Amino acid sequence: MKASEKGKDVTRVDGIDDTMHEDPEALRSLLARVRRIEIAAQRLVNEQLSGKYHSVFKGRGMSFDEVRPYNAGDEVRLIDWNVSARTGQIHVKRFVEERELTVVILADASLSMDFGLSSATYASHGRTEEIQDVKREMAAQVAACIALSAQINGDRVGLVTFGNGVKRFIPPRKGRRHALRVIREVLAMRANGAPTDLSEALSFVGRVLKRRAALFVVSDFHVPDFERALRVAARRHDVHALIVRDPVEETLFEGGMLALRDAETGELTVVPATRSFLDRFRAATAAEKAGLDLVLARNRVPGTTFSTAAPYDRTLAGHFARLKGKTL
Repeated sequence: MKASEKGKDVTRVDGIDDTMHEDPEALRSLLARVRRIEIAAQRLVNEQLSGKYHSVFKGRGMSFDEVRPYNAGDEVRLIDWNVSARTGQIHVKRFVEERELTVVILADASLSMDFGLSSATYASHGRTEEIQDVKREMAAQVAACIALSAQINGDRVGLVTFGNGVKRFIPPRKGRRHALRVIREVLAMRANGAPTDLSEALSFVGRVLKRRAALFVVSDFHVPDFERALRVAARRHDVHALIVRDPVEETLFEGGMLALRDAETGELTVVPATRSFLDRFRAATAAEKAGLDLVLARNRVPGTTFSTAAPYDRTLAGHFARLKGKTL
């Protein structure tokens, strides 16, 4: 099925890239990775994230659920005097939180997300394991935790993948099967072309979402200026920037000649890894980071950086822990 949006066709798929159907081995590998990520993410959500997610996104208010007999400690202001007078026994009103939240993950599917040379140490059940993930795999694990947190809390979750434009759109829905579809798509997607157009992805979400939502942008944010689109999105939605980076992108290696290839354009450059060059490189990456931090701060968008050299679980838990409760 296709949806036309101002001349652009966005294909809504079942979560597996079409090329996967032509390669059974690739499909089996993908599904095995989805299962591993689901198990790890489910454990993290159950142990750490579900409560934090729920406390951050509190829903739209409270609605009446039922009347029940009074128990010691209940607030007097909740007493239903009409029911109490009719039954001869004190009853109180019970309210439940109205949630029905919409969560949309904007996942960067550009080729720069295939980079990753660092490894992180994960501790589980008294053992430690060294895992090397590219940025895309770490992004998929972060997205999995968000999707499963939404699913456990009964919220709808959707996905937009983007590269040099919007590549896939999965409309927000509930359920575990739908959450797994979102995870599969993040793992399977590849987007050729440059530059990465985050502005178009944010604008697209603004056109297709009719209600306020929580938007999680999972990207390395190696993108052209997107502040105008972010400003518009942040006025209407609750936007979060989850920045995935590899330390090697900021440090490089000293000595000899370096061959640097732009993953998205294919352009190859050979440079001498002298101290002066590395100093200029570090200054440029620091300026880029400072610029991104300033854009997020100006638009009051909370941002957290995930490193492929550190466990993502602590970082994601820390992101939610730093936030106060928000009502959508």
